[in-house]
Order: sequence, then structure tokens, then C-alpha cells
Amino acid sequence: MRLLPREESFFDLLGQAAQNALEAARALKELLDDFRDVGPRTDAIKALEDKGDDLTHTIIDRLNRTFVTPFDREDILELASQVDNVVDWIEAAAARLADYNVTETRPQAQELAPIIVSVCEAIVEAVASLRNLDKVSGASREINRLENLADRVQRRAVARLFREERDPIEVMKWKEIIETLEEATDQGEDVANVLESIRTKNL
Repeated sequence: MRLLPREESFFDLLGQAAQNALEAARALKELLDDFRDVGPRTDAIKALEDKGDDLTHTIIDRLNRTFVTPFDREDILELASQVDNVVDWIEAAAARLADYNVTETRPQAQELAPIIVSVCEAIVEAVASLRNLDKVSGASREINRLENLADRVQRRAVARLFREERDPIEVMKWKEIIETLEEATDQGEDVANVLESIRTKNL
């Protein structure tokens, strides 16, 4: 009978958290690509955000009950929290679509959504590589590249919004939505930074 959880459980839980972020990103992209049933679909994304919170709490509980962890417990907590932050910002973007009574999507948002999905795919790959830290750097570099791309897309999107939209309320709404979408990729870059820190400490 094992008195303490196996340390491998952290890899599994972090993998579940990363996969949950990817599911949320895909759900948001699908919503922006096919803008119907906004209320129920944003509710589904909120459910994924709640699931992410639950996974983070489970990881915290395991940390409190585990004597030996695969790497520093502070790094495990930071990684879990940063992955959860990605989901939080994805959900925040979805919530704004519902709260602001958006009736149709815009190309600017549709251009950012697949970048968020790609960031989350790279997070899944990187977290899956934690058992073999040599492979973490490639995924981390890809996340950084995608975040830089999202920055450029966001700047172009806001410039286009100010150039083409005459309704100031629409400008305010969509500027915030676009910036929220881009922030999800910023949070992904924070995940990459934690992963690189873990790799450096443990190689």
C-alpha cells in the first residue's frame, strides 16, 4: 500500500491541464469560425475553465501531500497556475463575446484564434516532454514564436479596426476582445518561460 502519491501523477495532472487548455482553445476557434449558439458554447468554454481550476486545486492538494516531487514543488505550482491562466483568458474572450451581445464575428478575431490553438498544442507537446527535458526547448521556442506572431496580428487588427469601423462602441468592444485574445498567447509565453526554467534547473 502506497502512503504517498506516486510522483508520476504530477506529469499526468499537468498533461490533463494542458489538454484542457487545448480543448478550450479549439472550442473558442470553432465558435469564432461558426458564430451560432453563442450562449451555450460560451457556457461550454466556461465549464472547461472550471475544470482547469479543479485540476489546479488537485495539483496543489497533491503537492501538500507529497514528500518527493519530480522537480521543485514551486515550479510545479507555477506551471499549473500558468497553464490555468491560459484557459482563464480564453474563457474571458468567450465571455466578452456573450456579454457584449456580439452578433457576428470579425476576421481580426478569426486570425488570432488558430494562433491560440497552436500555442496550446505546443503547450501539450512541451508538458508531455517533461519526462525527457531535452525535448522541452523546441516546444518552448515554438510558443515564443507564436506569441510574437500574435503580437503582430493584434497590432494590425486594432489598426484595421480603427481604420474601418465608424461606430465607437463597436471599436471599444472589439478592441477589448482582440486584446483579450492576444493576452491568451502572452500567458502561453509565460508557460514556456516556466518550462525553460524547469529544464535549466533539472538537466
